[in-house]
Amino acid sequence: MASNIPRIEKINEIELNELKQRINIATGIILFFVLLLVVRLWFLQILRGADYDQLSENNRVRVQTIVAPRGNLLDRHGNILLANRPYFNVTWMREDSVNPEEVLKKTASILSVDINELLDRVREGSDYPRYMPIRLKEDIDWKKLVYIENHQYDLPGIRIEALPSRDYIHESLASHMVGYLGSINKKELIDLYSKNYRANDQIGKTGLERIFEEELRGEKGQRYVEIDAQGFEQKELTINEPLPGNDIKLTLDLSLQKIAEQALLGKAGAVVAMNVKDGQILALASSPPMDLEEFIGGISSKAWKSMQDNPMKPFMNKAIQGQYPPASTYKIITALAGLTEKIIAPDTIFYCNGSMSLHGRQYNCWKRRGHGAVNLKKALAESCDVYFYQTGLKLGVDKLAMYAKSMGLGSATGIELEHEKSGLVPTMEWKKRKRKEIWQEGETLSTSIGQGFNLATPLQICQATATLSNGGIRYRPQLIKEIRGPGGEIITEFKPVETGRSLGGKAAYRLINEGLIAAVQDKHGTGGMAKVEGLTVAGKTGTAQVVRLSKYRHLAEEDIPYKYRDHAWFTCFAPAEAPEIAVTVLVEHGLHGGSGAGPIAKLVLETYFDKEAAIEGNHVPN
Repeated sequence: MASNIPRIEKINEIELNELKQRINIATGIILFFVLLLVVRLWFLQILRGADYDQLSENNRVRVQTIVAPRGNLLDRHGNILLANRPYFNVTWMREDSVNPEEVLKKTASILSVDINELLDRVREGSDYPRYMPIRLKEDIDWKKLVYIENHQYDLPGIRIEALPSRDYIHESLASHMVGYLGSINKKELIDLYSKNYRANDQIGKTGLERIFEEELRGEKGQRYVEIDAQGFEQKELTINEPLPGNDIKLTLDLSLQKIAEQALLGKAGAVVAMNVKDGQILALASSPPMDLEEFIGGISSKAWKSMQDNPMKPFMNKAIQGQYPPASTYKIITALAGLTEKIIAPDTIFYCNGSMSLHGRQYNCWKRRGHGAVNLKKALAESCDVYFYQTGLKLGVDKLAMYAKSMGLGSATGIELEHEKSGLVPTMEWKKRKRKEIWQEGETLSTSIGQGFNLATPLQICQATATLSNGGIRYRPQLIKEIRGPGGEIITEFKPVETGRSLGGKAAYRLINEGLIAAVQDKHGTGGMAKVEGLTVAGKTGTAQVVRLSKYRHLAEEDIPYKYRDHAWFTCFAPAEAPEIAVTVLVEHGLHGGSGAGPIAKLVLETYFDKEAAIEGNHVPN
């Protein structure tokens, strides 16, 4: 029986070779891909293993920045002026949100804001990495906070951010000096990125908050938390606590600052109180104040515009930026120059019939009927313009300028605040350079009573008053007493700085002081409303003319439009026998120094010398 198994009769060598080639090619391709896979695995597991391990860990562990509490501001006795409180922001983590539009709509509804407001915030943060939170709303109330926390799973990507914020314990007290915080802008972020500033950080924008930003801000901490795929926290892994900022102890006396600001309520103006022995500032008030609460979480455009449009200019620190004609407070300078240059003596008499004539023009005294025969003491006590016209004319404007500058007028005092103005002390050369005109003698008369081109800040007038009272030593106004670390240790202590000596000698100071005492203590003195029982106050009033409008002269003072009323000055020191404190008050459009500014100075002096307050620790005259 024949077999059914096929038999290969003949092998085709050509076909066999082709088959072998195909098998070799296939094998080579397989080996190539296997080798490629091995190389790739080596690259991922061995060469870059550590990097990808870290990336994997980052997907599981999120690092959260903990903002450090800012340092406190304290008064000279350790009373807290400015501290911290927690406040809560709503943020959005884009990488955790699967349905952004729906999430933002829900969030806008919860926060009771227009969706466009949130979208504007998102657009502002579009340049930031997706893992960085975008702040949608600052300082939300407790009700909204609880609702969001209880509905987290309905709001993927929405988180609550708890931060320390400023606690304005005394509301807007010392607002211009303290300043305010705001979100860091792009330019600041570029400049400060190397100092560990990041988007959404709060930074000092004005005042001491800005000037001492580095000392106040502290060092950030870090919190490591484990998260799930949706970005929700599972557990805390570890935490590096932040280091609080340093505390700054000011020279300010809280009780004096309070009474000064209360006395200025409803007015535009400034109060400065200074220790005459070392230049330490005891009160520095400017009115109206800024509403610091408006700046928490970012001031609204409506509130900003309202402050900008306010004719009383709440953004201006009038104590150091307001420049006003010093008016009759300048007569102290004229008297000092006249005595030192021997133009006048204590018994020199000028007759005042209500005006003085020069080159056919009448220069009036404030008292139309005149003061009669006037010596130096009476001239200072009753502020006779004619007496100082005569003295100034004999001195000349350049001599007046020399003495004014020696008392600190015409240049910034150097206080530790920003944007201080220098005022103006006119000279013949100044007018020729600035106005291309020669000086006129009539302008010397105006200068001698503090009008004309003269300009000074309340701080400058207070510094000059303190210089007169202490025998001629001019100190730089000092606002910072010391900087303390979080543990209370003193890091930096600030000492008094003498910046110069005024011209004139002790005899001249004594004679002028007698006139200033009479201005407050005597029956006909212009500063009687600043008299304090049991205390000898030496002071000088001033009424700075705003505009010369004869059409208002026949009107009662209360009928003159506010913006055309004269500014009111009063500057003083006490006790006159052994001076401790100088106080200067400026009330814009307050009409008369004696009635408009004197009573405010009286309140400050009464508070300073209040023995009960001293016992309680609110005041220690050091």
